[in-house]
Amino acid sequence: MTSASLEHRASALNSQLESLDLSGRLALIASLDGKSVFTTSLGIEDQVITAAIGTGRHPIEVSTLETGRLFNETVALIDMTEQTYGILIKRFYPEQDDIDAYAAKYGLNGFYDSIEARHACCGARKVKPLARALEGASFWITGLRRGQSGNRAETPFAEADTDRGLIKINVLADWDIEKIRAHVADAAIPVNPLHARGYPSIGCEPCTRAIKPGEPERAGRWWWENDETRECGLHVAEASTSVMPQTAASSPISSSPLSSGPLSSSPLSSSIAR
Repeated sequence: MTSASLEHRASALNSQLESLDLSGRLALIASLDGKSVFTTSLGIEDQVITAAIGTGRHPIEVSTLETGRLFNETVALIDMTEQTYGILIKRFYPEQDDIDAYAAKYGLNGFYDSIEARHACCGARKVKPLARALEGASFWITGLRRGQSGNRAETPFAEADTDRGLIKINVLADWDIEKIRAHVADAAIPVNPLHARGYPSIGCEPCTRAIKPGEPERAGRWWWENDETRECGLHVAEASTSVMPQTAASSPISSSPLSSGPLSSSPLSSSIAR
């Protein structure tokens, strides 16, 4: 599909999604020709989407990026969510060669030292695994919302991702945090306990702090950087954040099998000392 046709299809889909509720949006996506993948960070909005996919039995693949440096609470929530809704959440891990190359060039926690180093870490632990998670997908469902940050204030319901050759669909673009919380309470949806401790947006443990009163939802992400539009690279053009160190040839593309233990059972456990 050409970039122009992708843009045209995304525009039409954006108009269709606007008038539907969450269940209707997911049903519409599931009815489209092509593979649909929802990537969850296990945050509160993503839990709303996962619950809707599970209870509605929509044929949508659910995946997560197990970066090797997630909070233990986040890792535990993956298993709890699978059990609650009877679904499979596919884990995608970074390649060990990429982690080793990063550590050799920047140091394990070099992301604190420069924006280049932080982007490289996100590239190894998130952007490259995302590419595997989205392999063969025509539609990528996310939990992006307009109220999360000023950088996301104009988030559409559907947009062409020409770099990846697919349509990105933000099914909760128009939901505010109050609506999210009310829905979670009404539906008894399991959420990360860190939300109650002042973490509205949760990423990797070394890169996330609780926010202060009055701060934007995503102020606790990469808090040592001054750029208020900072992102990890998942939702911006790849070329603008790609500073990955060179590595040896990657191993065959595949998702890792489900793990049932804590973070220490990760295949990258030797590289994720906190």
